[in-house]
Amino acid sequence: MRNARELLRLVSKMTGGLGLIFLIFLGGALFVFDDNTKWKTLDSFFTNNFFSQEENSKQSDLVRVARIVDGDTIELENGEKVRYIGINTPESVKTNTPIQCMAKEASARNKELVEGKLIRLEKDVSDRDRYGRLLRYIYLEDGTFVNDILVREGYARALTFPPDVAFAENFKQSEREAREAQRGLWTQDACQETGS
Repeated sequence: MRNARELLRLVSKMTGGLGLIFLIFLGGALFVFDDNTKWKTLDSFFTNNFFSQEENSKQSDLVRVARIVDGDTIELENGEKVRYIGINTPESVKTNTPIQCMAKEASARNKELVEGKLIRLEKDVSDRDRYGRLLRYIYLEDGTFVNDILVREGYARALTFPPDVAFAENFKQSEREAREAQRGLWTQDACQETGS
């Protein structure tokens, strides 16, 4: 616990200054009997009742990636497909479209970053695209921003469509950095056709 004053403030907040809380020290742990008539450890009691919902919901907001569709699209364990907002990678699976330069590399990098991992999805304004895919920003458990990594490393271009523009400037800056450093798509001669 952070300190006694904070503990008292939290207890007062929970009870509105009126309720009773019983604290019991047992086997080296402090337990709480709250007005829901449930015994809880002190840590879980305060975490579940007082700390920000955002902090508590981070774990529950995590979803597992089942497979990679391509460089900017994934499928979750529940079968939902998710299209990354604000970026565009070369096409590798689009119907009637040949595999584009750097498409396999972009898909491989996306796979390395997220396949089989827990991720957090963040919505901008739009919920879905015209194909029914969720539109989201993608974060790894450690907070790594996957959309931006793909642009920064040169596997994707910045491509935003209003109203989903929360990170438009960030993506433009990341693309500029990738171009200047000649990474991925921006590597000299990366996408030149070989002559016969």
